[in-house]
Amino acid sequence: MNMPQIPLAERVRPKDLSGYIGQEHLMGKEAVLRTQIESNLLSSIILWGPPGTGKTTLAQIIAVETQRPFYKLSAINSGVKDIRNVLDKVKNQNGLFAQKTPILFIDEIHRFNKSQQDSLLEAVEKAWVTLIGATTENPSFEINNALLSRCQVYTLRPLSKTAMQQIIQRALQTDDWLKNNKIEVEETEALIHYADGDARKLLNILEQTVLQQLPQQPVVITDKRVKESVKNNAFLYDKKGDMHYDIVSAFIKSVRGSDPHAAVYWLARMIEGGEDPIFIARRLIILASEDIGLANPNALLIANAAFDAVAKIGWPEARISLAEATIYLANAPKSNSAYMTINKAQQLVKQTGNLPVPLSLRNAPTQLMKQQGYGKDYKYAHNYNGNFVDMEFMPDQIKGYSLYQPADNPMELKYKENLLKKWGDKYHQDKSK
Repeated sequence: MNMPQIPLAERVRPKDLSGYIGQEHLMGKEAVLRTQIESNLLSSIILWGPPGTGKTTLAQIIAVETQRPFYKLSAINSGVKDIRNVLDKVKNQNGLFAQKTPILFIDEIHRFNKSQQDSLLEAVEKAWVTLIGATTENPSFEINNALLSRCQVYTLRPLSKTAMQQIIQRALQTDDWLKNNKIEVEETEALIHYADGDARKLLNILEQTVLQQLPQQPVVITDKRVKESVKNNAFLYDKKGDMHYDIVSAFIKSVRGSDPHAAVYWLARMIEGGEDPIFIARRLIILASEDIGLANPNALLIANAAFDAVAKIGWPEARISLAEATIYLANAPKSNSAYMTINKAQQLVKQTGNLPVPLSLRNAPTQLMKQQGYGKDYKYAHNYNGNFVDMEFMPDQIKGYSLYQPADNPMELKYKENLLKKWGDKYHQDKSK
């Protein structure tokens, strides 16, 4: 039997309440959400939980159980226009479905920006639709207060070991392709460990482990073979797992290494893996300061602009802003002098403790402070030629300690020349060592 085109997780997705596994606190007998579904008294809700915990499945089951029209949008590739198209369709069909308020399911709703979320308010308030939003992020921070106040939030938890065992058995019993390939499950510890409470990942790993053994029969699932499958599968990207950190590391090192081709490739891997765009934008800001720094101070402005753009427009357009910033940073000259300088300065503070501020640098807001010498002998730089005056700004105990070492790039070579002109040999030697 040929490999099906549809992934296993989709093939065995339960269609009704009887097949739904897990989330007993919400879906167990007489639990709050199950009761609302069975009584068809459900209002707009937000389903908050980690990936693969059953949010999309639950939304679809609710539509089936309540026999309501079902509309689905993904915030990754939908905008205000798509929302309005659905709402227009709902209003035009209102007579047909007068007793059955349609369900509008929005996956990854936290990726909608404020204007996109605001476009839902009237429809939710007037009950044109029952909104079901799914999010992996805390709704308190990612959903507008106006929309959040009109929805009930239900928290889904990572699936328990028992629930995942049940999902494995259900897949083996219901999927024709698996049944046809004579699967023998000897061990499940690795399957459950790598899935980390995520049913979709659990089934993806199971399917990949089977594929790596075909055409041999029977296919035997052991912990060793599962580990080999995970190691060889480049698409098991997990925002909390090792591959997440490996890909982020590759992205950072590609930008630092001035390779825009590799940097954009790893950016695409993160995007396709469902990474939070705000996380990527934050990494770019850190990169701009740590690895480019004073060699091109505009890099920090570009990274900040990308962060703002991501926050304002969301997916999918935000990928362009992230790509633009990534390419700019990868092509920019590199310097870690600011990073090294602040590290050195903090180390000096730890070694020397809370050294007193020289009296000349202290403010003297009262007469008593002036009498004690606060501010005495301070020289206001703007009163001197070139807006510079040679005076001591360090505590006495660490006079002449050199912390900032300009890097070898055109911008900082100018800084170096200017510092030598002003300070001569005072900071020429690194006295902090």
